[in-house]
Amino acid sequence: MVVRGKTIVGRGYHHRAGEAHAEILALREAGTSAQGATLYLNLEPCDHYGKTPPCSREILRAGIRRVVAGMKDPNPLVAGRGFRRLRKAGIRVDVGILEKECQELNAPFRKFITTGKPFVFLKMAASLDGKVATRTGHSRWITSEVSRNYVHHLRQDVDAVMVGIGTVLKDDPLLTVRAPEINRPQHPLRIVVDSRLRIPLACRLVRTAGQYPTLVATTPAASSSKIKRLMSAKVRVWVVANDASGRVKLKTLMTRLGRRDTVSVLLEGGPTLNFSALRERLVDRLLIFLAARIIGGQKAPSMIGGEGVPRIQNARPVRILNVRRLGPDLLIEGAMAKAE
Repeated sequence: MVVRGKTIVGRGYHHRAGEAHAEILALREAGTSAQGATLYLNLEPCDHYGKTPPCSREILRAGIRRVVAGMKDPNPLVAGRGFRRLRKAGIRVDVGILEKECQELNAPFRKFITTGKPFVFLKMAASLDGKVATRTGHSRWITSEVSRNYVHHLRQDVDAVMVGIGTVLKDDPLLTVRAPEINRPQHPLRIVVDSRLRIPLACRLVRTAGQYPTLVATTPAASSSKIKRLMSAKVRVWVVANDASGRVKLKTLMTRLGRRDTVSVLLEGGPTLNFSALRERLVDRLLIFLAARIIGGQKAPSMIGGEGVPRIQNARPVRILNVRRLGPDLLIEGAMAKAE
């Protein structure tokens, strides 16, 4: 954000990897009003050539007088270099303003740049008693339209959305961004975890693969002829190592996604995929939508499947970050303790 006097003259945010950074967009909007103004940033401006030119040099060209930043960039290619260049040029630089909030805001980037793995959001929607469907499997819709619209905004903000084959067979999802107020949606990579390649060729994900990027992660047990048919339908297929139970090794899949610059993944799977991701300690952030209704039933599925833990002492602790209302629903945000 570029501020001249008490007036905001430029705003910007980083839309996608490879596109202009936030400060560049803000400076473009400010134009000549950036001369002598203050630039507010949540992250240190870069000072190297990557997918885009150095932001620090554009700040100097714009004539910015002061830079206020929340945190230093954890990227070793930056790590203070941007601040040093600006100070050397005589620009006043203040760092650490709202640093805790900025660290939280940049959590996906921080994880990716320091580990090479994507930041994983696990989104779950359930009734107050934790049920994701009735005993007959009926689940549309547990949460409100307000919550569902919010999820479309989440999809807009991540690089990939991932579901298990069970969700595809049950719901035939599209996994695109369809919020009416988003004029130019940026659709994430759609990923299906499908160990035995049961995905129907007639499902919506396959039928729209030529329009929206789609990836199916399977195992060496998959049919080679089915792989060819999916690839003919414009579906990208990755054969990933399987675990002892024959399922896709999610940790291996996440590592491979990180290598293709996938910074963040939104898991929208069912109880089985949710349990696997938690068991492998892949989840960084929980997003739990709770609807103000009770479903009940011992046979009604819950948010987390699998065998669970044997003792309370084995349960994974969660640090609650925020609780808010979304229409008639609640959204609970939590951070997984010691998540990898």
